[in-house]
Amino acid sequence: MIRLIIADDHPLMRDGIKTILAREEDIEVTDCAGDGAELLELLETREADVILMDINMPGMNGIDATKLIRKKYPKIKVLAFSQYDEKRFVKQLLKNGANGYLLKNSAAGELVKAISMVHSGGMYLSEDLPNIFGDKAKPRTDHLFPNLTKREIDVLSEICLEKSTAEIAETLYLSPNTIETHRSNLLLKVDVKNTAGLVKWAIENEIV
Repeated sequence: MIRLIIADDHPLMRDGIKTILAREEDIEVTDCAGDGAELLELLETREADVILMDINMPGMNGIDATKLIRKKYPKIKVLAFSQYDEKRFVKQLLKNGANGYLLKNSAAGELVKAISMVHSGGMYLSEDLPNIFGDKAKPRTDHLFPNLTKREIDVLSEICLEKSTAEIAETLYLSPNTIETHRSNLLLKVDVKNTAGLVKWAIENEIV
């Protein structure tokens, strides 16, 4: 059972989400909060697996609350939930530790999918977001930066577009085995454990 807390200052939005999720056998909405401060107070006595976090709340907003939750409750997953589709908001939330970003105009099925994905350790970006990772990644020249090859940069760009190994192979005219080799090399060079880590690293270091 996924224990979910909704952080949103609009009662109608909270009630609507609870109604949608009431049909899901493996998701339970355990509580709601109207702002970041109320959420942090709630977490002192209430356990949660995932928080559905609105960005624009009075008092402490979702961006600041996410950063504090990541430090104090590192095991809790945060799924940002917002009407804003600007790249700067997405990047800031992910940089502060969010595990995904979902737009409020998303369908009910996508909401359930996003919650399940971040709970299982993945990263989720809304299907309706503009092409956040549309531009090709550019290599950094800083000497502290991992020395990525042009082909690794290309593969990383495609990974950030949420493409599968087969899709990347088709796009770059390479074999799936070659793509997996590049993925493994990226994980080693960047020193992260999985694909979600690669995406977060690319965002934090402005590679995409």
